[in-house]
Amino acid sequence: MNSPESAPHTGYTPTVEKTDEEWRRELTPEEYYVLRQAGTERPFTGEYHDTHTKGVYQCRACGHELFTSKEKFDSHCGWPSFWAPLAEDRVRYIRDRSLGMERIEVRCARCDSHLGHVFEGEGYATPTDQRYCINSISMKLVPQE
Repeated sequence: MNSPESAPHTGYTPTVEKTDEEWRRELTPEEYYVLRQAGTERPFTGEYHDTHTKGVYQCRACGHELFTSKEKFDSHCGWPSFWAPLAEDRVRYIRDRSLGMERIEVRCARCDSHLGHVFEGEGYATPTDQRYCINSISMKLVPQE
C-alpha cells in the first residue's frame, strides 16, 4: 500500500481536474456528496454491497478502473469490500483524522474522488489482511463474462 502519510493536495495533481460547478453538473447530489465531499452512504443501502457479478469496478466520476470482482469479498460490513485495488497506482491514500479517530482514506488516483477507507489487521482470511471499504455510489460495475 502506498504511504498513508500523503497529504490531500501536497505534491499531487489529479489528471482529471474539473471545477466544483462542473462536478455538480455531472454528478447526482448523492454522488457529489460522497465523491467530492468525502461523505458516506448508509450501510447495506448501496447497490454493490452484496453483488457477486464478475467485472471491473470503475470510479463513477472519471471511469478509472479501480477494483475487480476477483478481490471483492463478503465482509458483512454493509459496503463493498476488497482486499486490494486493481493496481497500487489506481488509488491514493490520505490519513483521515475526522470523526475523532484515525483512518486511511482511499481516493481515485485519476480524479481525486473519495472512495472510502482501508483497514488492516481485522482478521479477514484474505491475502493482504486489508479491507478496502468502498462506497457503492463511488463506483460503477462493468460486468465481464
